[in-house]
Amino acid sequence: MIHELKRYEAAPGQGPALRERFARLTMPLFQRHGITLLHCWEPEGEPDTFVYLVAFADAAASEAAWKAFGADPDWKAGKAASEANGPLLARQTTTVLRPSAFSPGAH
Repeated sequence: MIHELKRYEAAPGQGPALRERFARLTMPLFQRHGITLLHCWEPEGEPDTFVYLVAFADAAASEAAWKAFGADPDWKAGKAASEANGPLLARQTTTVLRPSAFSPGAH
């Protein structure tokens, strides 16, 4: 099992629109493509930022799921419509997390 910690920083003033797109479009597409969303956070003092954690069986499953997600016609259309007045996302980072040898339940 691997986890990916994703951090999205919205374009200036686009935080609400980015979160709305995530809730209405992205989350249902995650389910469609086998992307297990574990939790979402909003860092204190960073109104245009949110962070979420997803899980996959392995790196191959992650790669296949993200490829399918990116190619999904509903994603392409929804993203284009939501960005009619400019991009919503200014910066995205991904950190791939694997259990350490001493992590509870790692054995």
